[in-house]
Amino acid sequence: MSEDERLARATISLVAEPGDLRALGLARQLGPGEFLAVLRDHADLRESFTAAAARLATVDPARVLERAAARGIRFVVPGDEEWPDQLDDLAGAGALHERGDVPVGLWVRGPGRLDQLAGAVAVVGSRTSTTYGDEVAGDVAAVVGAAGRAVVSGGAFGIDYAAHRGALSAGAPTVAVLACGVDRVYPTAHRPLFDHLAEHHAIVSEAPPGSAPFRIRFLARNRLIAALTRGTVVVEAALRSGALNTASWAERLSRVVMGTPGPLTSASSEGVHQLLRRGGAALVTGGADVLELVGAAGEALVDEPRAPEAPRDRLSVRARQVVDAVPTSAPAPSASVARVAGLGVAEVDQVLRALASEGLVEQLPTGWRLTERGRR
Repeated sequence: MSEDERLARATISLVAEPGDLRALGLARQLGPGEFLAVLRDHADLRESFTAAAARLATVDPARVLERAAARGIRFVVPGDEEWPDQLDDLAGAGALHERGDVPVGLWVRGPGRLDQLAGAVAVVGSRTSTTYGDEVAGDVAAVVGAAGRAVVSGGAFGIDYAAHRGALSAGAPTVAVLACGVDRVYPTAHRPLFDHLAEHHAIVSEAPPGSAPFRIRFLARNRLIAALTRGTVVVEAALRSGALNTASWAERLSRVVMGTPGPLTSASSEGVHQLLRRGGAALVTGGADVLELVGAAGEALVDEPRAPEAPRDRLSVRARQVVDAVPTSAPAPSASVARVAGLGVAEVDQVLRALASEGLVEQLPTGWRLTERGRR
């Protein structure tokens, strides 16, 4: 990456909105330098470029990069060793809310490297989460993190915060992707978390330093969360939750989309339930399910849960018939047991002796009855 192209990409980041479909599409097709030439000389060709063209005279990308570097913020662009190649899939993912395409670069704060996120998992959901949702998100993130996969979320209240905390509890890397500049703390209550991520992990944004968290920027941010990761888990999302927007991007990018069920009466889970009902997500009940779905074929397979095996489970069908016919208290002779079981007396005698050797029945002077083990 030449210094001129890096400066051109930084300039576009400073003058165009994150995820601006037209600007990013032209910058990718023409090249950053040529796109800036169009902005300077032919901004009137597209009304949507007027604002970006007006900003050109007010920005100093070299100074912004210098000041960012002094604060421990780097600008990662395509061609850099650290660039996460999976973001390039956004070029063919279309648009949602007029947002899409590959970012010209990402502003990163913290030592965590973006090229190590190829197998990461996103855990997203409601900002107004319940205790149940926080517990589920934290447990999923901890299990995924303990398996060596990074956890990506948005640093917001609720499920995002629980996901970051879950990953940290497992000693796993976690990355917050923001809708504002990486030098800003939003929400402000999460300053301790962001300070920790900046020191030990990573904070990422498409928006340049100093940018405010506008609503439309969250929609642009969501595509990055989906694209950076191998799969997205939605925990507690209401019908209009932004987490569903992230799930839509994951689906467009052919990533694994997963959802955790909540109580049927919970409004916080209505969006997840709708996603599951229409087949837009695979149902997962914990981190082990997530690892199976994002892993390679045959990797991290989950054993089907089964109840503990009971003594009767190992019996043949005819032996079960006999056991069911043996009384629990008052003993009964073999003929009585055979009549209830619908089998011959000779066969029942043979089966009863085998059951006695297993400790399931006992013979008394007046007949047969179940033992305590047989009753269980």
